Amino acid sequence: MRKDGKKQMLKDPYGRPLESIRISVTQRCNLNCFYCHREGEDPSHKDEMTPEEIQKIVSIAASFGLGEVKLTGGEPLLRRDILEIVRRIHDTPGVKEVSMTTNGILLSEFAYSLKKAGLARVNVSLDTLRGERFKQITSVDALKSVMSGIEKAKDAGLHPVKVNMVLLKGLNDDEVPSMINFAKKIGVILQIIELEASYENELYKRYHASMDAVEHLLENMAESITIRKMHHRKKYHLRNGGEVEIVKPMHNTEFCSHCNRIRVTSDGKLKPCLFRNDNLVDMLGPIRRGASEETLRKLFLEAVNRREPYFK
Repeated sequence: MRKDGKKQMLKDPYGRPLESIRISVTQRCNLNCFYCHREGEDPSHKDEMTPEEIQKIVSIAASFGLGEVKLTGGEPLLRRDILEIVRRIHDTPGVKEVSMTTNGILLSEFAYSLKKAGLARVNVSLDTLRGERFKQITSVDALKSVMSGIEKAKDAGLHPVKVNMVLLKGLNDDEVPSMINFAKKIGVILQIIELEASYENELYKRYHASMDAVEHLLENMAESITIRKMHHRKKYHLRNGGEVEIVKPMHNTEFCSHCNRIRVTSDGKLKPCLFRNDNLVDMLGPIRRGASEETLRKLFLEAVNRREPYFK
């Protein structure tokens, strides 16, 4: 605590402040996207935290000043208790915002209830506007459901709605202009995301696309460019309206040096880095064994101390 009474920002050994926590609430999903990295989690993990256990971890994080919580999966809306999870997190002292990343298939059903439970905003995964390509990427014919979910999210007041497009070479990289126009037309923010995969595997070699051409296109379309604090991402403010963000995690020292989040796996382990699984800290086991608040806080700090930039 500082002399002015405000909490001192928690920092890792590399001086990076921690401001947000990203929680995978399930590994289950109703899509089968071929490039999915499952938040860097082992897909064999089946155990899931209860709403109370999730809230306990959030409470520990919030006590250190991490007030922004993002729920991910898998698909979070497959949890029957997702509204309780959102409500509990929203009501946790110190939490400033609860948001969610979803594939959007069930969003039209849940949008209004999520808003009422305390969800502030959503990111919806949408890599293509073409039905056949959507099925090719996800193995499911559900594009119309996703589109409906985006509209319902807007109507419910989940703001801003962001659309996440993973750029895939030879598959959807020709759709960037149409995705930009789509986002402008319906009033959502487009995030164009570099494929995250081990650069040694065949998936990366086949589908990884350079973001250079996209950035050049956006530079010509933008009236201004700002730099977001998280990951030093560029946000392009387009002429005649519209916003597009670029997410470039691969081999990007800027991205890593400005990372301000810590992750939690669906089975309750603190994960200091998306790209590593050899430095996790178990929280769920101690919680279920009745560990004290002091013990849990020490475990959280241990995870923070294990953080280091993956790309240096």
